Amino acid sequence: MATQTIAQTIEAIELQPFSKNGNSGALNEQQVIQVLDSEDVRAQVEPPPEAVDARPKWNESRINTWRVLATFWAFFVIGMNDGSYGLEIYYDLTYTVVSLVFLSPFVGYTLAAVVNNLVHIKFGQRGIAIIGPACHFIPYIILAVHPPYPVLVVVFVFVGFGNGVQDAAWSAWLGNMANANQVAGFLHSFYAVGATVAPLIATAMFSKGGLPWYSYYYVMIGMSGIELILLTLAFWKQTGAVYQQENPSVNTAKSGRTREALRNPLTWIFALFIFGYMGAEVSLGGWIIVFMTKVRSASSFQSGATATGFWAGMAVGRLVLSLVTARIGERFAVVIYICVCIALELIFWLVPSLVVSAVAVALLGAFLGPLFPTAMVLITKLMPKHLHVGSVGFAAAFGGSGGAIFPFIVGAIAQAKGVKTLQPVILTLLVAIGALWLLLPRGGKQKSESSEEGQELPSSS
Repeated sequence: MATQTIAQTIEAIELQPFSKNGNSGALNEQQVIQVLDSEDVRAQVEPPPEAVDARPKWNESRINTWRVLATFWAFFVIGMNDGSYGLEIYYDLTYTVVSLVFLSPFVGYTLAAVVNNLVHIKFGQRGIAIIGPACHFIPYIILAVHPPYPVLVVVFVFVGFGNGVQDAAWSAWLGNMANANQVAGFLHSFYAVGATVAPLIATAMFSKGGLPWYSYYYVMIGMSGIELILLTLAFWKQTGAVYQQENPSVNTAKSGRTREALRNPLTWIFALFIFGYMGAEVSLGGWIIVFMTKVRSASSFQSGATATGFWAGMAVGRLVLSLVTARIGERFAVVIYICVCIALELIFWLVPSLVVSAVAVALLGAFLGPLFPTAMVLITKLMPKHLHVGSVGFAAAFGGSGGAIFPFIVGAIAQAKGVKTLQPVILTLLVAIGALWLLLPRGGKQKSESSEEGQELPSSS
């Protein structure tokens, strides 16, 4: 549309009578530049109602493919971090004190929610690509020297900040791509894979290798070092100036800043949904071993296998169910997934069988897993494009703090009432996020289809 308008403008310029004295009937150079400014033309031309934005493909260029794969690795590292808790064994601490290691990232996630959009404007995606991995690499070095437990609590604040800024940035970026459900499903499945292999690596190092607990962070130093190098190289050219050029509305009165996003009720619905979801996910993943050991009388191997099944089920669910979500639409798919999760949670809670519990947990992970990436995709479809970083960033970062607060609550309650209280907390969270999801306006599938079709349209009409 804009290309056609520019062409018509050029034709109009060519039809102007040429003046011999050069002072009349012709446009001077400054006027030509002004007319041909594509941004001015685009701002003055209103697209037809049937027009859609063509979403970029993840593999449309070599550098884009490289960047997407780098974000996959980042989520794998984040998953390995979240799947490695269980330090009460080595510090001989109460459940309440150990739960502080879950609570401390809340501060980091909250800070990430506040500054995420500012980092994009000032430093672009390059800033995220450096700051996020650095908040992994440096803390892991500190953890590797096995400091006193209070130091761990402080260090995990920075880890939470690194998780928060990357979770928000890469979820918003990939959620705006073509085939967003599949791409986001792959992104978050790498998180689940990381959380799956983390306890396996830790168990092998501690049980079979006889290594101390902090030796696990030698592995994490290497992983986060690769993360820092990959993301820095991939996003080096994505500066703040580039970000502002690609998102010109961030410099206007109607900017995509967090302040404007917070005035939109959809931002809060999504943020609270993710808050509850992360609370359920991390509470299960963090306390399932203790629950299986204390309540289901499982051995260490059986408890570890159950935890592995939960995270593995989540990885599979995010890959496979993303195809289902793309066919039936985000809104309806999540309603079905939550209903299945509630049924599985009731089975896990009320059937006192080790085998049934293990199977239910694995299936619970499979149907719980797609909720986060699906929500991130839908928010990019329901919110204006210039609010994506602000709204998705706040929802992901603030919502991620639920993964810090609720495991702490579970630990505090478990200290007083026993770890069996995990189940009613999880069930309550599932019902709550289901109610929040029903508050969203209908849509998603149709808009997704139109966006995909828009991809095939030529650049000019």
